[in-house]
Amino acid sequence: MRNFLLGALIAVLSVIAIRYFIDRHQTQKIELESSDLILDQIKNVGKLVVTEGHFSEVITYKDAKKFYLDMLTAEKKAIVVVNAEVTVSYDLRKVKHKIDNKSKKLTIIEIPQAEIKINPDIKYHNLEEDFFNQFTPEDHNLIRKKVVEQLNKKVENSSLSANANNRLISELQKIYILTNSLDWTLEYNNTAIDSQTGLEEIIKY
Repeated sequence: MRNFLLGALIAVLSVIAIRYFIDRHQTQKIELESSDLILDQIKNVGKLVVTEGHFSEVITYKDAKKFYLDMLTAEKKAIVVVNAEVTVSYDLRKVKHKIDNKSKKLTIIEIPQAEIKINPDIKYHNLEEDFFNQFTPEDHNLIRKKVVEQLNKKVENSSLSANANNRLISELQKIYILTNSLDWTLEYNNTAIDSQTGLEEIIKY
C-alpha cells in the first residue's frame, strides 16, 4: 500500500512538473512572439515620412559702398522673387528603441528630428548696379543664404511642419496600438504612453 501511494505521489508530481515546464515554455514562446510582432511593426513604420509644400518669397536686396572719404556712394539693388519646393521629412528608420521581454515594455529612446529641405528657384527683377559696385558670385551666395533662412522660418511656423508632425504621430500610434493589444507598455521620454493621444502630448515639433 505504501509503495502504491508513493508511486501515485511521484506520478502526480511528475505531471505537475511536466505541466509547469510546458506552461513556462508556452509563456516564453508567447513573449518571444509578442516581441517579434513589435519588432515587425517598428520595421513597418521605419520609413521616410515626407510632407511637401510650396512657398513664395519676395526680397529686396541692397548694398552700398562709399568712396573718396565717404563722399561718393556706389549702390546696387535688386528685387528677388523666390518660388521654392519644400519637404519636411522624418526618417523613422533612425528611431532608437529598447525591448524588455521580462517587463513587457518597449522604450522609444530617440525619435529623429524633422529634416527640412528647400529647393529655391531664384529670379532677379529690377536689377541695378553701379560700375564701382557690381553684383558678384558672393552677392548671389549671400542672397541665397538669406532666402533659405527666411523660408526656414516660414516653414517652421507653417501648417507644413504641423502636418508632418501629425503624420509622425500617426505612424507611432500604430506601435502603441500593437503594444497595448499585447498588454505591453510603450514608454517615451521617461513617460508611459497610456493612450493614442498621449503621444501628441509629449511629441512636439
